[in-house]
Amino acid sequence: MSIQTIERAFALLRTLALGPVGVTELAERVELPKSTVARLLAALEAENAVEQIESGGGYRLGPGLVDIAGGAQPGRNLIASARPHLLELAEKTDEVAGLSIIDDGQVLYLDQTESSSSVQVRDWSGEYAPLHAVAAGLVMLAHMPDDEIEGYLAKPLPKCTDLTMTDPDDLLERLEHVRHLGYAWSYEEFAEGLNSVAAPIVMPDGRVESALHVHGPAYRFPDPDQAHDHGLAVIEAAARLAEQLAD
Repeated sequence: MSIQTIERAFALLRTLALGPVGVTELAERVELPKSTVARLLAALEAENAVEQIESGGGYRLGPGLVDIAGGAQPGRNLIASARPHLLELAEKTDEVAGLSIIDDGQVLYLDQTESSSSVQVRDWSGEYAPLHAVAAGLVMLAHMPDDEIEGYLAKPLPKCTDLTMTDPDDLLERLEHVRHLGYAWSYEEFAEGLNSVAAPIVMPDGRVESALHVHGPAYRFPDPDQAHDHGLAVIEAAARLAEQLAD
């Protein structure tokens, strides 16, 4: 294998680390011919370094690579470190669990588990959402310094659905409640028919730059009697991940 081939393979892997991507878009991002990208993906897939989400669908990092990354540098690779916690959350809540960070003032979804339900939830990995419109964004926004919160709320806040909260005073009150509770729910505020609960990953120095969440169809998630329990489950998973990252 030539050095150029290795460099190109790593370019693909770095791009896929941001979330699932189709062959055509991946080729555009790394500025390589589509045929070259397809050939490299086939080789990486054979080594379990990448996997195709479904026949004809996009690619994402495979479990083999995630295991190696997590074992080589514990706590350094956020996606690798978070994956076991996401799987545990998904099993406990019977819904989809995900990981997100703040990127350029927005929520960027990094990873998401698959759903075992016959009613599937779309994979949001690699996509962005406004901080104020999703549970993950609310918990990260709530832990920003006051001046950064004020700066964010001073900007025009997009209304994604009829239920999106955009009044700065109402949001300030909500963020205070989120800090007190430790988790946040969002009810069809970013996408109609989708509810989500999230908790921040709080590092020892108090920094919050990432979050764990669980989301599912609004008609079944959450069961009103389990909403608080789901919030506590996400808090506990985020706390375990934060402790792992701090090691």
